[in-house]
Amino acid sequence: MIGFLQRLFVRGEPVLSEATIRDAAAIAALHGVSFRRGWSDDEIERLLIERNTVCHRATAGRTLCGFILSRLAAGEAEILSVAVTGARRGRGLARALLNLHLRRLAGLGATAVFLEVDEDNEPARRLYRRAGFREVGRRPGYYQKDSGAPATALVLRRDLA
Repeated sequence: MIGFLQRLFVRGEPVLSEATIRDAAAIAALHGVSFRRGWSDDEIERLLIERNTVCHRATAGRTLCGFILSRLAAGEAEILSVAVTGARRGRGLARALLNLHLRRLAGLGATAVFLEVDEDNEPARRLYRRAGFREVGRRPGYYQKDSGAPATALVLRRDLA
């Protein structure tokens, strides 16, 4: 009964914070349902313990609603993955995570941020376009569609300095 009441009252806005190794299993689970090839708990754990990895999460109570994960190197960052639960999509959560994450990366000295996005993923492309990313390259056949057909990745960049 207490769990039900907690879930009932924790339906407000998710709280954004830095992720820790304790979040690895939840991040891996969300990644697994969000992408064609999900990352394992072990893969996420290894990323989270690296000093050059930055990860933010969105939680509602104890439930992970979204995350964004990047790696820093030589003054640049690469966003490796962003995911939001289906129930929270289209409500601005990815934008909030991205904005927080970009501020943190800039604070850590990143002057540019890169990422790859499937050219057919219009919601993600719209998110990144609104956040100031621009296309700087293409990778044909980088992704695979559910049908098995190859899909092109767009390489995007945003300068932070």
